[in-house]
Amino acid sequence: MQYFQHQFDRVEDYLHHRPPYLLIDSIESIDDGSVAARALVKPDAFFITGHFPGAPILPGAMMQEMATQSAGILIAAKYNPMESFDTHDPFFNEYALGVLVRVKHARFRGFARPGDSLRIVVDLAEIVGNVFEFDARITCGDKTILRNTFQLTNIPSAKLRGDGGEVA
Repeated sequence: MQYFQHQFDRVEDYLHHRPPYLLIDSIESIDDGSVAARALVKPDAFFITGHFPGAPILPGAMMQEMATQSAGILIAAKYNPMESFDTHDPFFNEYALGVLVRVKHARFRGFARPGDSLRIVVDLAEIVGNVFEFDARITCGDKTILRNTFQLTNIPSAKLRGDGGEVA
């Protein structure tokens, strides 16, 4: 498959996600094999207020989503099957980029709390066909709070919209 490279300034130009589900605040760096991003754990985020009352922490599922969104940025920037794409029009693109198909390993080693700034580093480990395997780590200060391995794929947008077929 032929890939096209794209360079933008804003997270929203790489991902279809929008608040409140857009979890990545900024991109530090992107190259062919890795991406580094930042996220702030917002005290008023929908997933913080009830997890857990009196002792709010960032849910592990949201940490996985931060890693997934970061990997999606790398795919959109360096491994995009579309010469042009538009993250603001969900019906424009032929493909949905970076759809999570497998979490192979996840190890949670700590907590993030409202106000914490997180650094997400995702490394591309392998591409097999249309499946991208990534290794990720999230740090809060100098402590690693997540290490994981997962796979994403690009699927026809029609599948994402429910117009046909199963995901990989």
